[in-house]
Amino acid sequence: MAVIPNIIFAVILFAAIFFFVRNVRKLIRNIRIGKDVDRSDNKPERFRKMARIALGQQKMVVRPVAGILHIIVYLGFIIINIEVLEIIIDGLFGTHRIFSFLGGFYAVLIGSFEVLALLVLVSVIVFWVRRNIIRLQRFRKPEMKGWPKNDGNFILYFEMILMVLFLVMNATDVSFQQMQAGNVVSGLIAPLFEGLPGSTLHIIERSAWWLHIVGILVFLNYLYYSKHLHILLAFPNTYFANLNPKGRMDNLEAVTKEVKLMMDPNADPFAAPAEGEESAPPEKFGVSDVADLNWVQLLNAYTCTECGRCTSECPASQTGKKLSPRKIMMDTRDRLEEVGKNIDNNGTFVEDNKSLLDNYITREELWACTSCNACVEACPVSIDPLSIILDMRRYLVMEQSAAPAELNNMMTNIENNGAPWPYNQMDRLNWKNE
Repeated sequence: MAVIPNIIFAVILFAAIFFFVRNVRKLIRNIRIGKDVDRSDNKPERFRKMARIALGQQKMVVRPVAGILHIIVYLGFIIINIEVLEIIIDGLFGTHRIFSFLGGFYAVLIGSFEVLALLVLVSVIVFWVRRNIIRLQRFRKPEMKGWPKNDGNFILYFEMILMVLFLVMNATDVSFQQMQAGNVVSGLIAPLFEGLPGSTLHIIERSAWWLHIVGILVFLNYLYYSKHLHILLAFPNTYFANLNPKGRMDNLEAVTKEVKLMMDPNADPFAAPAEGEESAPPEKFGVSDVADLNWVQLLNAYTCTECGRCTSECPASQTGKKLSPRKIMMDTRDRLEEVGKNIDNNGTFVEDNKSLLDNYITREELWACTSCNACVEACPVSIDPLSIILDMRRYLVMEQSAAPAELNNMMTNIENNGAPWPYNQMDRLNWKNE
């Protein structure tokens, strides 16, 4: 009978790992829906950028209060969960605080965990107050209603409960408290349980232990459905980020091919394919759906933290226009999830008469963008909403000829006059004589 708890723990642990691995495989499959792009260049710089931004939280501290609190929660998440290793060993083999043989080092370790747990608890409460009492403007945008708003709060509640359970678990562990080492915070909580029978303390300690580890495993699997997926994806996202200067736009390979074909006097654009070759479908210019984006852009969508720093820095958003760079990323992720579920249900994607353009992102949003890169600069994990906006604009212009009238006039003038203004090429230098 003594092994039944260990068996139950093993079943819960391996079920959690199974579902986590399944979700990771689904995540990778969805990202691979995107087109290929080579981001294997300049590996040293990529590792440096990942170390500075993802590991070092360089961009978070641009806003000091939120940045410092986030670093506390980040360190707490990483360091406190080292204890999960001990919990897993204890749960599988029926031991109790297996690493306590480390003596003084163990006391320092657990003491550090307790201090961090308290700091994380305080930080998370402050974050909750900012969202729900102070109600910061960037958390009150239209895209932050419903699930996105609830998701942000669910995570905060999760973290509060896990930290409290950890401290209660230590406070009611009689043998740990008798060590008088490492209980720097739980020792202050332990008096609250004075007078309770030893059996009751044991039940409380065991309940907190089980709820703490099961909560961590539930949280692990909740990540896939939450904006907190960035905990895992911030590292690859910063590594594979675009290293080119922010003002530099890439050329469409499909357009380059067309131009070369037009300029080749020996090329016949209407030539039939050679015998044995199939006629290739015409290449699509720009992006109308998630399958047209590259895999890094899809990785960006899954990495979005929904923090809203991009939208709060966006000049179009600040002036009341419909554009929100955060919404662009959230819409891309939502459409990608819809495509992924379509594949799950049918084995392959079945046309659903929907697309990222129009069904999720409106043309008004796309044309409101000033292409200033403020959103890219502001993002704490190197997400690039502008690249998606520009690719979708290209589709509107090059596939649908659906640019705004002002832009069509400018392009017509450039084509006819070699300049954006409507006057004859012969008059272009008349300003010198004035």
